Amino acid sequence: MTGPVAALVGSLLLAGLSTLGDFLWAHFVSRHRAVLGLAHGTLLLLAAGLYLGALRSRAAAGALAGALVGLLAAASFYALAPFFGYAAMFVSWMALWIGFTILDARLRGGVRMRETLARGVAAAITSGLAFYAISGIWTRPEPAGPNYPYHFLCWTVAFLPAFAALLVGVAP
Repeated sequence: MTGPVAALVGSLLLAGLSTLGDFLWAHFVSRHRAVLGLAHGTLLLLAAGLYLGALRSRAAAGALAGALVGLLAAASFYALAPFFGYAAMFVSWMALWIGFTILDARLRGGVRMRETLARGVAAAITSGLAFYAISGIWTRPEPAGPNYPYHFLCWTVAFLPAFAALLVGVAP
């Protein structure tokens, strides 16, 4: 699978899982609790790590590292939120993509640090801007309830720049 196709497939897969997460939060969570957010981040990003690991023929290592990145990103949100409110979400989102860039570099092996940092910064900035652009799906929720096809589109837009920064122009 080529880099652009892998980036699109990864974005679609994670958008589907994120939309499922939106459904679960809307229908089964009456009050936000940190433990649920930590579980959500861990499981969602376990899937992202599994996907990257599968692309590198190291699925188990990718899944475990992805879960760790997800847990750390979610924990960083809860640590920063008392000081920055929802803005902490954007910082955590950008940091998780730097973490995934490092993860992908380790899965590929023998990658130069300069390239890894450049891809990490690109993933963080571009996906951070996309994440901010779609943030209305939770900061300004629809009065009639979530529009799941729209959420799926928004999540695809949010994930695509990061997966593109990680996967386009990189040998498998």
